[in-house]
Amino acid sequence: MDDKKLPSRQENFSEWYNQLVLRAELADYAPVRGCMVVRPYGWALWENIQAALNKRFKATGHVNAAFPLLIPQSFMTKEKEHVEGFSPELAVVTHGGGQLLEEPLVVRPTSETIIGTMYAKWIQSYRDLPLLINQWGNVVRWEMRTKLFLRTLEFYWQEGHTAHATEQEAAEHTQRMLDVYADFAINEAAVPVLPGQKSESEKFAGAKATYSIEAMMGDAKALQAGTSHFLGQNFAKAFDIKFLDENNQLQHCWTTSWGLSTRFIGAIIMTHGDDQGLVLPPNLAPYQVVIVPIFRKDEEKALVMETVDKIVSGLGDLRVFVDRREGVTPGFKFNDWELKGVPLRIEVGPKDVQNGTLALARRDIPGREGKRFIPMEGFEQAVPAALAEIQANMLAKATQFRDEHIFEVSNYEEFKDVVENKGWAKVWWYDNAENEAKVKEETKASLRNYASTEGEGVCFYSGKKTNKQVYFAKGY
Repeated sequence: MDDKKLPSRQENFSEWYNQLVLRAELADYAPVRGCMVVRPYGWALWENIQAALNKRFKATGHVNAAFPLLIPQSFMTKEKEHVEGFSPELAVVTHGGGQLLEEPLVVRPTSETIIGTMYAKWIQSYRDLPLLINQWGNVVRWEMRTKLFLRTLEFYWQEGHTAHATEQEAAEHTQRMLDVYADFAINEAAVPVLPGQKSESEKFAGAKATYSIEAMMGDAKALQAGTSHFLGQNFAKAFDIKFLDENNQLQHCWTTSWGLSTRFIGAIIMTHGDDQGLVLPPNLAPYQVVIVPIFRKDEEKALVMETVDKIVSGLGDLRVFVDRREGVTPGFKFNDWELKGVPLRIEVGPKDVQNGTLALARRDIPGREGKRFIPMEGFEQAVPAALAEIQANMLAKATQFRDEHIFEVSNYEEFKDVVENKGWAKVWWYDNAENEAKVKEETKASLRNYASTEGEGVCFYSGKKTNKQVYFAKGY
């Protein structure tokens, strides 16, 4: 671990983030510009995200499969809007095995085209529907401005692709998956996202409608943390995905797609982190508890380690790590695990063994306030209870921060001040793509998504009556 202090979030949020990702050993820069190497600690966090989502996907009837990384270039041209949306980002393979390829291959930026092709082959009848498949994999989008986890040339994600017999069923499924993402973000990551529909200008290339979960970061900027797309019949028509309905009529399917990527790790870092480092939610942290044994002499070591072993076996199912490193001080270990955001630290020294107590230090409450002694007796219940408190407190804290940085404004001057200096603006909005582009150009704030709202008001920009409210913010 590097002994230098992290830059403070207040002074330079961006540099704080970059340094933290490297020093907490989540990821590193790869030899190819714009790519990242996810280190074991970062990958363990990603595996816990995968497990939490997989559980939800399977509970809603999805199965996992794997589709190829290489897609014939002609597939990308079948859906016009889709190819226009992705063409600047494509990586294309022109040679293979030392030969010029007859047809260039695209490294997948997303898999609608290849999956649509396979669905056309697999779906014949209404009995084959709904088809609900998810895949975990990597994709490549040729980004020029990159930032570890948030925007990299190659990233890891899951992409769900479903085919349905009716428009209503597909539309409901799009919403269901948005709800799954929101439930995961709020209850597992303690990230209080706001779900809603994207505007026409911000929707996914080739979709009828796009929905997102938007998260507020610690600098009050917005991060799109997951998306769910209602594709209508666009891809079904482009890829000929048809089925015979119950009346023996040939119909096009209705399809959806939805994805959440390693960018979500960035959301966790920037929602919860502080000047000491990461603060990880217990439900997803690679280690929920770290135990630091403290001793000077061999006889103390034997005594302390016996207690440590007892704690490890008593905490059964929890993800526990015992820091057995020698040659570094307990203080160094405390700082190291603080940097890495482990939710709960247990310190065990000879005195603790003698007194039958354990020292617990909570990562979400820095300093002395977060430290207390508990009786050794009953630690099996006390430790999981402390983790549940940390999880709840992290969500409450992040929700309070979010709510304090959303401002309802009614005119453009106030709006500019809010998005420049304070956070998100919640405004009445009359849909107009030209006005939306102007606002974005003049303030660098984009329309994140529509807020769930009732009643009507006056659009802050055009002055027209409307029944829609939206969030605008600067984003990542």
